[in-house]
Amino acid sequence: MTVAALELVDLRKSFGKTEIIRGVNLTVPAGERHAIIGPNGAGKSTLFNLISGRFPASGGTIRLNGTDVTGRKPFQINRLGLSRSFQITNIFHRLSVFENLRCAVLWPLGYRYSFWHNLNRLGDAEDRAEAILTRIGLRRRRNIAAGLLTYAEQRALEIGITIAGDASVILLDEPTAGMSRSETANAVALIRDVTHGKTLMMVEHDMSVVFGLADRISVVVYGEIIATGAPAEIRANAKVKEAYLGQHA
Repeated sequence: MTVAALELVDLRKSFGKTEIIRGVNLTVPAGERHAIIGPNGAGKSTLFNLISGRFPASGGTIRLNGTDVTGRKPFQINRLGLSRSFQITNIFHRLSVFENLRCAVLWPLGYRYSFWHNLNRLGDAEDRAEAILTRIGLRRRRNIAAGLLTYAEQRALEIGITIAGDASVILLDEPTAGMSRSETANAVALIRDVTHGKTLMMVEHDMSVVFGLADRISVVVYGEIIATGAPAEIRANAKVKEAYLGQHA
């Protein structure tokens, strides 16, 4: 029997008396590109925060590649093979583009907290960072401060940081938000490339991105999944049209 990359069982999250995630059940097979969509306030980002360990669950179970990670810290979940990006770009603005990537590859390569390693002499870290730099299309911006990149370039850098540890499961939270049409097309091509052979879960509001990238889509409304299926099934689903698109079924 094949082990799912992600499995959520009756997952719940409450803040005080307010229940945000209300019994989510979802299985994402290894290698699938899975999109989470829904109106603002539906609980999509909260769901990501639960899966990645940023928020503790109020109930239920989260399994990553068959391992129960419920209640584990974000760094522990990351080291078990899950990496994520955020809605708000999360990079070191004063470090160069290359230095951001080199920081991201150190732990996966086995380097721990140390005062005696000269970073410029770590050939494997340099090589890994250079390879990612090329892959995300920022080689010509290698030595400038990350804070001086355009918004779309910063998002590409964050995707590079997200894949630096070679995680098997990638979570991307609104990766194309705020981008122009051409920037979005470039971002989609990048995401398709860097997640090849991996499991992708993404929250995204741009439906052209969702229907162009996802193998399956789950629709979240008021903290519950009301439908899961292939893009064609979601397009035709009466519940989705009524609850998400605002149309009468």
